[in-house]
Amino acid sequence: MTLKLPSPAEQAFSAARTFSKFRAEPVPDATLQALYELAKWGPTASNCQPARYVFVRSPEGKARLRACLSPGNVDKVMSAPVTVIVAEDTRFHEHLASQFAHMPTAAAMYENNAALARTVALRNSSLQGAYLLVAARLLGLDCGPMSGFDADALDRSFFPDGRYRTNFLINLGHGDTTALRPRGPRLPFETVATFA
Repeated sequence: MTLKLPSPAEQAFSAARTFSKFRAEPVPDATLQALYELAKWGPTASNCQPARYVFVRSPEGKARLRACLSPGNVDKVMSAPVTVIVAEDTRFHEHLASQFAHMPTAAAMYENNAALARTVALRNSSLQGAYLLVAARLLGLDCGPMSGFDADALDRSFFPDGRYRTNFLINLGHGDTTALRPRGPRLPFETVATFA
């Protein structure tokens, strides 16, 4: 018997679903480490890599996270074996000397321009969070990215020194397919794209 496996494109996009409920199946440390090792290769501006991740899975961590959630998101997070806090490092530029070494002055443009640093950190940590989501799907995990939390409260709880700021959350695990709704439509090319 030949097992038909989905193509990477199907696994990451066309056959993948967003899950709100997960099976009680743990995600091993080795899988989470492999997830980062794959996702880290996604490109960022000036190789700045501002994303920082907290893999929340302990009962204590989940309780802290629960206190920051909108009521409609509590069950989603509590059912996931792991919830990733995708955050941004406000001082990401401190790593540019080693990560973007061919431009020794790169850090200075962010040190002297807080608004630019904020924009670059948000944009690129968002990209990195998306890479993490796609990598998770390619590794056989299901995902549920979400907003719907008090970012200030979450930052006080998980990042009290103020260096990191929460961007968004991703629930990870093995989705409960019995809880899926019909898949929502997507806008057609003509609605979202033009040529110039």
